[in-house]
Amino acid sequence: MTLAYWDDVAVYTTRDGVQLSGDSRVLLGRLPADSVDLIVTSPPFALLRQKSYGNEQQSDYVEWLGEFGKEAYRVLRRTGSFVLDLGGAYERGRPVRSLYNYRVLIDFCDRLGYCLAEEFFWYNPAKLPSPIEWVNKRKIRVKDAVNTLWWFSKGTCPKADVRNVLVPYSNRMKALLKNPGGFYTPKGRPSGHDISFGFGSDNGGAIPSNLLQIANTESNSHYLRTCKVLGEQSHPARYPVELPAFFIRFLTDPGDLVVDIFSGSNTTGYAAETNGRRWISMDVDRSYAVTSAVRFMENVPEDIILSVIERMGRGEVVNLKDIEQDSNLCLSI
Repeated sequence: MTLAYWDDVAVYTTRDGVQLSGDSRVLLGRLPADSVDLIVTSPPFALLRQKSYGNEQQSDYVEWLGEFGKEAYRVLRRTGSFVLDLGGAYERGRPVRSLYNYRVLIDFCDRLGYCLAEEFFWYNPAKLPSPIEWVNKRKIRVKDAVNTLWWFSKGTCPKADVRNVLVPYSNRMKALLKNPGGFYTPKGRPSGHDISFGFGSDNGGAIPSNLLQIANTESNSHYLRTCKVLGEQSHPARYPVELPAFFIRFLTDPGDLVVDIFSGSNTTGYAAETNGRRWISMDVDRSYAVTSAVRFMENVPEDIILSVIERMGRGEVVNLKDIEQDSNLCLSI
């Protein structure tokens, strides 16, 4: 699909992707059926307090998000996946948890036809205590530090390879690998699990759990630092690059197509680019889509970045690959 196809909604392009501005329900409708390998996104949550980037009321949230889920289902390949990051929330005026994220899960599976391949939980140890009323003031609830991540699939056998996301062995496991006989004797266990000498094989790393511990501590990144210097508004709700990168490596192959339908600062597109995947990112707020280009200009002087931002602000579609190459050429002279 050429850039000309997206010319009326494109903001910028890179080597492997394109940032679009518009309602992703409409933009997904322009994609062919069965063409996307992975959608990974974090929509505005159903929070009680209205955010600057927009968020739906809890009472309307499931129906609203289902409109995007329906379009996403059509464009996913049979082996494709849809990873949805949703934060928790409380009901208004009561120390009682909202069930909106679980209602989304049921709606996607029962009405839209998705399968729940597996549930993941993102533990952010750096998350601030909230809500203030129940946690900080009355001290009757602990801080909410975990987001649910629903890994939906279109079919029962989505593409996935855990070998691409192995984690380092623990020190105890490293010691076991050096001397398996000193740690265990192969035999059947009361649990019914039979442990053989194969348990001591070095597979290059351990299988990760579905609890992903990733601190969201971005404070002085190139993106934030440059937005501040240029006087541009950075997106206030960003997840760390490691989060989409995990699912991109786990659920896709190099060259596959990754889509984010609520791209914000385009963390997903950046993660896809750095992992050799094609990508399309979509955001309804053009100003956030424009400033997300900063992520792809790490080696570009600030005056050139400002010029690029201004060009996109005037409606010009900029090829950031050319900007990076021209900057490198100037620096080498």
